[in-house]
Formats: sequence, structure tokens, C-alpha cells
Amino acid sequence: MKKGNAVKLAGLVLSASAVSAPALVHAQSSVTLYGVIDGGITYVNNAGGSHLFEFDDGISYANRFGFKGTEDLGGGLSAVFVLENGFHLGSGKFAQGGAEFGRQAYVGLQNPWGTVSLGNQLDMTNEFVEGYNISSFGSGYAIHQGDFDRMNGDRLPNAVKYMSPDIKGLTFGGMYSFGNVAGDFHQNSAYSVGAHYANGNFTVGTAYTRLNNPNGIYAFDPYAMIGTKTFLGQTVATVNPATGAVTDLYANTPFNVDSQRAFAIGTSYTIGDLFLAGNYTYTNIRGYGQSAHMQVGEGGASYNFTPALALYGGYQFTSFEGNKWNQGSLGLHYLLSKRTDVYVSGDYLRASNGVNAVIGYSFTPSLSSTQSDVRIGMRHSF
Repeated sequence: MKKGNAVKLAGLVLSASAVSAPALVHAQSSVTLYGVIDGGITYVNNAGGSHLFEFDDGISYANRFGFKGTEDLGGGLSAVFVLENGFHLGSGKFAQGGAEFGRQAYVGLQNPWGTVSLGNQLDMTNEFVEGYNISSFGSGYAIHQGDFDRMNGDRLPNAVKYMSPDIKGLTFGGMYSFGNVAGDFHQNSAYSVGAHYANGNFTVGTAYTRLNNPNGIYAFDPYAMIGTKTFLGQTVATVNPATGAVTDLYANTPFNVDSQRAFAIGTSYTIGDLFLAGNYTYTNIRGYGQSAHMQVGEGGASYNFTPALALYGGYQFTSFEGNKWNQGSLGLHYLLSKRTDVYVSGDYLRASNGVNAVIGYSFTPSLSSTQSDVRIGMRHSF
């Protein structure tokens, strides 16, 4: 064989290898890019004593983009990963306290017995019960008061997590979050367990999550969260008697809590185009030698008038430290396509006298016991 022909043949072999190698890799693994983009205009009747018109984003669904992938390792075993970023559409800044992949960041192994994963991950309240917060499907602001019960789709950092496969409609899981504090295994740690069952048109889910010394983005700012001026026997906000102006004493310094323990259960039933859902949560907060509990009961429904047009509605009742909150929410969503919808939503909240109402830990508390909002928005997923 002439040298020139040998070089040409070698080049063809190398080119064929370069072309076939990616095909082999893609046959064994995959990576998917996905995301949600939501933006709109919101009106609030009383935010710190004034009307508010604002651009707001990540409300119907939190804004995100992410990568998820899997690699077939053979014998039914796969490697899996997710990197998911949360961001603000209006400013382009990161959400979740500025973390680049603050929504999720984990790697793990999966086989027919389940999935074990390591990293920053959604807790079991999110996995098994958050979907029954029917009010928030109509209005993304309509989470439970202060998100004390973690029904807003929360996560635990530094976590080891197990999720079972679907066993005739039953799934379950558990996770432990390391506090990473030298000399104190307990401080800043957390754990979460839960289960879900689906049978035809009926579903039910339950979860229990405990945080020790809630910190970081889950640290407490009681006045901003629920509008009360005392919390666990401590003064958390003061009022200027001359002007009525409120000073939040923990706006910049976290209110230290020893533990936060949240139990949640939810259920749903579908009848044709009508979807019925309800949930109950019980949360215990301990700190400063005190213990208090919040209870939330919620019920609601959605109805599809057409495949493209759906109405969501929900009502929540909340009690905590002798105070009560009543909240109603409505949302009308219209699908322009399978991935794009426009919507209009509204909420009305009434709290006990002396409590400054705040909807969903989303606005500056009202200077009265009521607060309401109306929103027009658009959402696209990819």
C-alpha cells in the first residue's frame, strides 16, 4: 500500500470513529434542558399602607432552567443528575439567595429498587403533598401563611435522599440533611419522610419534615412572614404611635428558632373535568423556651371548561397563637399552546384584628387586617 493511500485510509478510520463515538454515547445516556418562564403585572391594594403596581415574576410557577440526565450503567443501574437554577425574570438575578443551582443540584444512582441521590434536593412535603395546595395553582401567591408548613416547594441542602419506585400506585421516600457544623451533629440538620398513593381518580399523600435551627433562606422573619408583631412571646415588630409606621425588628437579623416540625396530608379526586383537592397541615415551632403550632386547612377545585380554559379556586383557614386568617383565591388560565398560557388571578386575605395581613409571604404586610391582589401574567415552559 502506498503511503498516501495509507494516510487516507487512516484518516477515514479516524473520521468514522469520531462520528460513531457520539452515537454510542447517546445510545447509553441523555441530557435534557428544561425550564419555566413566568412574568406579569400585579396590583396590591395595601402594601405597607399604599397601593402597589409592580412587575413580578415566577408566580404561577417559579422561574427556572435546568439540566437533567441519565446514563445507563448496565444491569438495570443508571447514574442520574439534576442541576436546576432559579432566577428572577425582571432583573436576571439568581433566586434562592443567589445560589447558582439553588432549586436543585444532585447526583445519584437509580435501579428497579429506587433512587439514592446526594445534594441540594426537594423535601418530601414537596414530593408528596405540595401538589394539593390547590389555591396556588390559581394564584401562585396563595401559599400557606409564612410557608411554615413548607408547602411552597422547599428543599434541603447537603442531603442524602431515597425515593422508592412506583409499587402499584404507592411511592415513598426519606432524606437526611447534614448540618455540617463541627462538633454538633444536630445543629442545622434536617430530615423528611413521606409517602403517596394513587388509585384511579383518587390520590393521597403525606409527609413529615423537621428542621433544626432553620437558617439561610429558611430563617424566620416573623412580621414579614405572617404580619404578627409578637412571636413565641417575643416582640418582632414595633409601631410608631404617631405615624403608624411599622419597624420589622428581624428584617436584617434572623429570628432564631430551635426547631420547625411540619406534618402535612392531602388528597384529591377527579370527576370528569372537575378536580377536587384538600389538605391539612400542622406545624410546631419551638424557640426561646416557647412552643407554638400553626394549623392550616385548605379545600378547593379546578374545572376545565375546555381543554384550553381552566378555572382554579381555593379557600384556606389558618390559626396560630390565637390569631386566625381566612383567604380565598381564584385563577383563570388559558392555554395558547401546550407550553404557553396566559392567566388572571386574585386573592383576598382577612386576618385577626391587630395582625397586618400579608398574602403568601409575597408583599410588604398591609397596615390593616386585610390585603388583596390581582395579577395578569404569562407563562411559557420548555
